[in-house]
Amino acid sequence: MNTNHNKKMHAPRTHQEYNKDSYNKMNIERGDTLVYAMGGLGEVGKNMYCFEHENEILIVDAGVRFPEDNLLGVDYVIPDYNHLVKNSKKRKVLVITHGHEDHIGGIPFLLKTIDIEAIYAPAFAIALINKKLEERRMRGVKLIEINDRSSVKMKYFTIGFFNTTHSIPDSLGILINTPNGRVVHTGDFKFDLTPVGGNADYQVMAYMGQIGVDLLMSDSTNSGVEDFSISEKKVASEILDIMRKTRGRLIVATFASNVDRVSQILDAAVACGRKIIIFGRSMENVVTIGRKLGKIKVGEQHFLSPEELPHTPAHKICIVCTGSQGEPLAALSRIANGTHRYIKLIPGDTVVFSSSPIPGNGASVNQVVNKLFKAGANVLTKSILSNLHTTGHASQEEQKLMLQLIKPKYFMPIHGEYKMLKQHKETAIETGIPSENIFTCANGDVLILRKHKVYPSSFRIQADDIYVDGNDISGVSTAVLKDRTILADNGLVSVIIAIDSRENKVLCKPVIVSRGFVFIKDSQGLLKEAEMIVYNALNEKMKQKTTFSELKNCVRSTLEPYLYNKTHRNPIVIPVIINSKAAMQAMAARANRSTSNRKRSVSKQVHE
Repeated sequence: MNTNHNKKMHAPRTHQEYNKDSYNKMNIERGDTLVYAMGGLGEVGKNMYCFEHENEILIVDAGVRFPEDNLLGVDYVIPDYNHLVKNSKKRKVLVITHGHEDHIGGIPFLLKTIDIEAIYAPAFAIALINKKLEERRMRGVKLIEINDRSSVKMKYFTIGFFNTTHSIPDSLGILINTPNGRVVHTGDFKFDLTPVGGNADYQVMAYMGQIGVDLLMSDSTNSGVEDFSISEKKVASEILDIMRKTRGRLIVATFASNVDRVSQILDAAVACGRKIIIFGRSMENVVTIGRKLGKIKVGEQHFLSPEELPHTPAHKICIVCTGSQGEPLAALSRIANGTHRYIKLIPGDTVVFSSSPIPGNGASVNQVVNKLFKAGANVLTKSILSNLHTTGHASQEEQKLMLQLIKPKYFMPIHGEYKMLKQHKETAIETGIPSENIFTCANGDVLILRKHKVYPSSFRIQADDIYVDGNDISGVSTAVLKDRTILADNGLVSVIIAIDSRENKVLCKPVIVSRGFVFIKDSQGLLKEAEMIVYNALNEKMKQKTTFSELKNCVRSTLEPYLYNKTHRNPIVIPVIINSKAAMQAMAARANRSTSNRKRSVSKQVHE
């Protein structure tokens, strides 16, 4: 696999490969339980946490992270599974906490890389995973449904579950009993005293705290947010109020994965006598699965088909769509651009964003909002005056409550950028956990659980990023990404050269073709001079016997400095060498056309 290598990381080796002296150097002993993250630390997304004991590895979640703007052409970022590949003989079980993409999105890539004995997941996550595997035609995967009463027994691990509240149904926390102590992994959670879905298992969490927990691993996403988060019931009330007051068509954009929110929107539409139409592939999938599992209780008679939309009164329509984050291809963006197949905005339409922009998406969302306003729509977004959205992650006071319920000896903040992990550490210190018992780790750092105590280890595993382009899990190398960045910033210059290797000479003047570098009509002199400079350099080079590789290097070393001195830009230079006499005629014809075009362009400019 091509990876984005971190130079500080050394090559991974399993702890079984070391002799006793090596174990002592890394302070790892036989019989230790190892705890480490392959993703989810120092980032939001790509969650994957591992518990390793002897010949078993328990994996909790297998997510993806969506790429930043600088990762051009990358669809997903997944963990480097190389450590698991090197431990291919070990028994591996995957447990899923809930069905969000940053927890299940990497499953198809993981299954293509290593053998997993079974995947244990709650009902809603199972449905989403099945859909994902069907799309990729992956069959024969052993999926086992779990709930808060389930128990999974391995040779060294016994796993139990407890209900948590999150922005998706069937969200679970995990209790892991190991030979060296108990670990609680919260998954993503919040505390909502008036939830729309099921309640969290407060009593079970308190009981775990009473019997004793050695290590708590807890969600850090909202560590910088003070107080308690808003209840989903308040959001439901706000949406219902807007639905009643709105006179025209209502378009609501939200996260497709927030099933409870989608359910609230649909219930409010039915209560106000509006017919519902769903746009966006992910939204359609979630509504279909939600209705099938009974999480969304809206009958078929309340839905519209696209063909019925023009014949339904505006005040009887509620459109629920994707695109709350300004995604260019999502339904709401196409509606705002006027390119949607079925919907054209009209004055009097009301668009509601039942979401908050994810960090980094603010500019995209603002562009969509501006286009909606220009089309005459009334746009409502979350603000201090409205409760159109609430988070699915615990704020500081909720994090404190989890810490007080579980009462761990040791604490490891997970799922968050480094700042979030540090803030969560400070919150834990406030609740009474000693600073030396808190571990702010990075992906690949290994903690040792030994006889109910936790120690940091100098041993690290490889935990780089793999950049996925399409469904190719071989990864996109950093060299490819660098080339894409250069192409985006500086463009490309191709130099076509015709030579006769038998007579060791250049047959004609090279032809330079440019894309995304300079405006050709305004740069005829520059390109003509560049062709002559390359031509002279090649003639000098070919006075002695030379290879194609040396000729290409000659072109680059000659042209790149010249172009930079003239334009202060560094385009990618691609030499193309044609070796035949027949090529001379084609090149000459092309050169003549190029010269004629330049003359016509200059003549036109003179006459103008």
